[in-house]
Amino acid sequence: MTDVSRLPGRAEHEWAWQAAAACRGAGSEWFFHPEGERGEERSVRDEAAKRICGWCPVRDQCLRHALRVQEPYGVWGGLTEEERRRALASTRVSAGA
Repeated sequence: MTDVSRLPGRAEHEWAWQAAAACRGAGSEWFFHPEGERGEERSVRDEAAKRICGWCPVRDQCLRHALRVQEPYGVWGGLTEEERRRALASTRVSAGA
C-alpha cells in the first residue's frame, strides 16, 4: 500500500471560490482568445469578458489567483494577460525588485 502520510492535506479551500464565479458555465471562448485574434475583435471579446467579471462575487479571489500563479492567458479577475503583466511589473518596481 502507498504511504500518503507525507502528502499535503486536502486543498479545496484553494479553489472553492471558483464554484461561485460568474463565469462558471460560460464558454471559455469569452475569456481566452483564439490564436491570431487581434484588434477590434479581441477588444470586443475582452470587454464582454470583463463585463461578466464586473458583477462576479469572487472577482478579487480570481484576480489574486491569476497574479499569484502568473496566469499567462485569458481574462481573470477582470484583467487581460497584458494588464496583469503590467500590474505585476509595476508591483515589482514599487517593491524595488
